[in-house]
Amino acid sequence: MAFYTLKVHDKRIETKDTVTLCFKQPGLKKIKYLAGQYLTLVFRINGRRYLRPYSFSSSPGVDSLLEITVKRIPGGIISNHINDAINIGDSIEVMEPMGDFIYQKDKDSSCSCIILWGVGSGITPLISIAKYILSTHSDKKVILLYGNRNHESVIFRDQILHLQQEFINNFTAWHFLTQAVVDESNPSLVQGRINPEKVFANLKQDDLENAVHYICGPPRLKESVKSALNLKGISSDRINTEDFELVKNPKDFVDIHTQLIELTFNNIKTTLEVVKGKSILEAGLDANIELPYSCQTGNCITCKGELLSGTVKTIGIDKFPEGLAQNEYLLCCSYPLSNDVKITIN
Repeated sequence: MAFYTLKVHDKRIETKDTVTLCFKQPGLKKIKYLAGQYLTLVFRINGRRYLRPYSFSSSPGVDSLLEITVKRIPGGIISNHINDAINIGDSIEVMEPMGDFIYQKDKDSSCSCIILWGVGSGITPLISIAKYILSTHSDKKVILLYGNRNHESVIFRDQILHLQQEFINNFTAWHFLTQAVVDESNPSLVQGRINPEKVFANLKQDDLENAVHYICGPPRLKESVKSALNLKGISSDRINTEDFELVKNPKDFVDIHTQLIELTFNNIKTTLEVVKGKSILEAGLDANIELPYSCQTGNCITCKGELLSGTVKTIGIDKFPEGLAQNEYLLCCSYPLSNDVKITIN
């Protein structure tokens, strides 16, 4: 895993609770990334090491700076630190870009329309994908369906307007606002939450039938849109989702109990108590063991460990990412089932 140190070139205020950090590329080895991927930032706060992934809001080949956009989360240690304490000129350690929520040219080349569904800060990878496609694929339409509370909470409002003006024939944006009174004479503004049926009723049939979909937002958005698309006969390979968090079913924890496990990292063995409800990764981090990790949603393999004995249960993901060998598990979504669990991290 490659690490870089980036200097903050600019800090741009997007909304009252959202900022964009703009980094200069390293002088020698440039960071390569794909639209829709994320960058993991590394911080030390009060003696503890924190790693947090944030999607690129910049787009390769379009923006000269590397940009990530961070919305403040109530109680969020890192999002608050970035919003309040990071300044222009600061240096931040980052991991190499990762993530598979990306436009796949070979896979999606037959689709003439790209439909982006997002709510709140879910716009971040979507704006990166939109800029990339609009600047490189003049034959494709891009439709953005974006939900927020009101006009003031719309992240990238000016960027979206600029894209509408620059790509007037290829880019359409619909804003869904839950706390604003919308003038019905403006068709691009819709009062209420994103409603897939209302969207379908206003889409051209050709666009819907020849589209690939990207969804980024809370679980309720992803589930409602996926269900509606499935009912329309849209195949799952044309639906892409970005997961900010693991969705855990309480029923999956019925057979989970607090266990002591043996964890070996950097050739140091530790007896670790994994409290019921905590993943092995969370328990290790709570014990101040600086384990490798990044997304914490089961989408990367940074936190993989090899199971030497015992039984563990995976919760929160349906599909394992590529690159896991036999007996390797993602510790961010692994929970011990027996008291003889031994795991090593290489």
